[in-house]
Amino acid sequence: MQTIKRTRILDVLKSSEFGTTVNVKGWVRTRRGSKSVNFIALNDGSTIKNVQIVADVEKFGEETLKQITTGACLSVVGTLVESVGSGQNCEIQATEIEILGTCGSDYPMQKKGQSFEFMRQHAHMRLRTNTFGAVFRIRHNMAIAIHKYFHEHGFYYFHTPIITASDCEGAGQMFQVTTKNLYDLKKGEDGKIDYSDDFFGKQTSLTVSGQLEGELGATALGAIYTFGPTFRAENSNTPRHLAEFWMIEPEVAFNDITDNMDLAEDFIKYCVRWALDNCKDDLDFLNKMIDKTLLDRLHFVVEHDFVRLPYGEGIRILEEAIKNGHKFEFPVYWGVDLASEHERYLVEEHFKRPVILTDYPKEIKAFYMKLNDDGKTVRAMDVLFPQIGEIIGGSEREENYDKLMSRIEELHIPMKDMWWYLDTRKFGTCPHSGFGLGFERLILFVTGMQNIRDVIPFPRTPKSADF
Repeated sequence: MQTIKRTRILDVLKSSEFGTTVNVKGWVRTRRGSKSVNFIALNDGSTIKNVQIVADVEKFGEETLKQITTGACLSVVGTLVESVGSGQNCEIQATEIEILGTCGSDYPMQKKGQSFEFMRQHAHMRLRTNTFGAVFRIRHNMAIAIHKYFHEHGFYYFHTPIITASDCEGAGQMFQVTTKNLYDLKKGEDGKIDYSDDFFGKQTSLTVSGQLEGELGATALGAIYTFGPTFRAENSNTPRHLAEFWMIEPEVAFNDITDNMDLAEDFIKYCVRWALDNCKDDLDFLNKMIDKTLLDRLHFVVEHDFVRLPYGEGIRILEEAIKNGHKFEFPVYWGVDLASEHERYLVEEHFKRPVILTDYPKEIKAFYMKLNDDGKTVRAMDVLFPQIGEIIGGSEREENYDKLMSRIEELHIPMKDMWWYLDTRKFGTCPHSGFGLGFERLILFVTGMQNIRDVIPFPRTPKSADF
């Protein structure tokens, strides 16, 4: 085979240099044809679109072409020519074909119309399908947009620890990290496990959030953001939960709750706009194949202001809906932690716009949120999106040492884990705010996919840690 530098299929399809010789490499989507000519659809992952390879049967022989099955890997050298067929502007007249890897009939992704559940069982192979190629190219673009947004707005990318001794959310749903022999655990006189001989000398876990350490960064650098893996040992088998996911958490010194809402709205609109501007082919495919309302919904979000709604007013609207005959699976009353169905009613049916819900009862929110003057509610905010429900959760943080201390005592949070966090309130405290965005929930919204397990390459869920 001629030594010609490989060209990505994305770049070949943009080219109009007809008559030149090109080399493309990729995986076969389909092969069809007659006794005289075969047409091979080749894809290398750089684009949702395939390049058509035209192969002369007499030149390559039926025995060679028979090996070119769906999933096989090829290197093709040929002449770039203008396409006579519709749907593409160019194709490649093959002069040389090298089969880099054959693909047997037991290849799990060769049939069309397979269920997403089936493809999850073959997550190592599903990446090669059109749908998952589109999803993960968009995921990449969203990561780029996130870094670009914060860099352009003066934030510093701040790396918080993955192994931690503190539980930010206070829910206790953490994965332990240990080097201890689990078959012979050393225990103290009280019967509790003695961690003095463990690697860190204390009980440690995988982080549920980088927020507490992020606050330390914000009170030194002004504005920071984290973007990294997060772990929740929550036994939830739902289309919205993962045990391992990625989280974006900006934290800003001197921002109050209004600044925080402004930042959240501006940031998420930027990300959606980035997808619309940079992922057109993939979004068009997903709009056609997965969710025919996807593009309308993305445009709708960037073109409309978000509603800002106090929790109490939200409860009143939901109670009014029940009086008018609307049925909810879960009850509605002041003090309840709203379910996804409640959030989606406010967004999709009542306001028909994204909603930022504020001023939640303190009992259903974390210890670090700033108490309002009424003593009952906190300066929390949740951004609610159509089809998703909550996509962002955040708050103004309690900067007063005594108030924060009384909340920690009220919730019986061990002081041994919190002394360093409280130091930010002792030494030069300042107002500050931040929020967390689950990356996979953003990808769910932007792609129109229905299950969070389908927007991360290798999902981690209860009883599932394959690949």
